[in-house]
Amino acid sequence: MTTDTPARLLQLLSLLQTPREWPGGELADRLRVSRRTVRRDIDRLRELGYPVHATKGADGGYRLVAGKAMPPLVLDDEEAVAIAVGLRAGAGHAVEGVDEASVRALAKLEQVLPARLRHRVSTLQAATTPLTSGDGASIAPETLTVMAATVAGQERLRFAYRDKDGSESRRQTEPYRLVSTGRRWYLVAYDLGREDWRTFRVDRVREPLATGVRFTPRELPTGSAAEFLRRSIWRRQETYEFEVRFTGPVETVSAQVPAWLGVPEEDGAGGCVLRGSSGEPVEWLAVRLATAGCEFVVRSPGELVECVRELGARLSRAGAGPG
Repeated sequence: MTTDTPARLLQLLSLLQTPREWPGGELADRLRVSRRTVRRDIDRLRELGYPVHATKGADGGYRLVAGKAMPPLVLDDEEAVAIAVGLRAGAGHAVEGVDEASVRALAKLEQVLPARLRHRVSTLQAATTPLTSGDGASIAPETLTVMAATVAGQERLRFAYRDKDGSESRRQTEPYRLVSTGRRWYLVAYDLGREDWRTFRVDRVREPLATGVRFTPRELPTGSAAEFLRRSIWRRQETYEFEVRFTGPVETVSAQVPAWLGVPEEDGAGGCVLRGSSGEPVEWLAVRLATAGCEFVVRSPGELVECVRELGARLSRAGAGPG
């Protein structure tokens, strides 16, 4: 009989997280306790926020269902390794849609992984090569997890940084947010040495170190880290204004177009208009717009109009087949 109540609750929770209904008698046999003890343990799990549904009758049992909030999960070794490998692969290549929340999850998971599992994760990742949609530089996941931990813990971060001209420097920062553009990761932080806000390309960061010194977050000059990054990129690059009309609804276009390109606005005619600025080559923007999943018309600039026209003709020829 299992007399350690916390250990028994964890074992019970692990069983319930298997997507099936467990008869009370089977749970009692697995845990080597009475059915009455199982019922008490189910009540304890419910008090902790786990939504356990019970069905009555001879064939009745217990199963874990979706609730209003996400309760803590109990993972076995294989599940923990699989999740960590997946998160590290996505985070390390700045895959679009894998944002700061995924990096925070990775940081939390790796913080509690036993050494033997961390070794398995590293070995698996070293032996595999993910196919990614972004063309940005790859990043060591450890770099992202250190940064995410300092952002969440409001802890000063020190690192070596290489500027675009190749010059090296040491930075002491108060990290604010990690931002993914779909091609690269950026850190938005207050640079204590420069006494100003800065953005840092994470693939140019080396030797990130959490100093252990806590700080009270400062107020960002703009409303969001994404907006601050977008303005920062504009200042460093030669940009151009563009305007594109999509025939699809705002919700569809917003889900397909990176937010830092702009926010689509309804045009009252069943479509929406995207206005923004970009420092990316017009060829890249033409391809990115073509993958939005909606018909569109480029209104400006002329260079983008011509590029889209040439791209369309090229794709038409490629789809014509031999001859």
